Amino acid sequence: MEYKREEIKEYFDDFINDQDADWIEENKDDLHHHVFNTDYYIIGTYQAKQWLGDMVFDVINFIKDYEQGNFGEVYTDLSEPEKVVNMYAYIIGEEIVADYLQELEEVA
Repeated sequence: MEYKREEIKEYFDDFINDQDADWIEENKDDLHHHVFNTDYYIIGTYQAKQWLGDMVFDVINFIKDYEQGNFGEVYTDLSEPEKVVNMYAYIIGEEIVADYLQELEEVA
């Protein structure tokens, strides 16, 4: 799913640009956790609803498919817009971090 992927990538890029090369190297294995799991991507129900817009049901289905495929059940409270946005950013973040790490390996 590509919904707001570029925005989430910019969030990742901003985080990476705030780190030095040594920190990135030392934390490569936990990079996704540091960027997408130690703080909220969106805070507040109103902001989350605005962010989701008319894509809310597509995002919910995307999360359901991901969680059922990876965990066998859905854990995210899909009635909470803030949790929906943050889980979506977490999932898309996995792809963004994987792409970034692959690029690092190709450069090295």
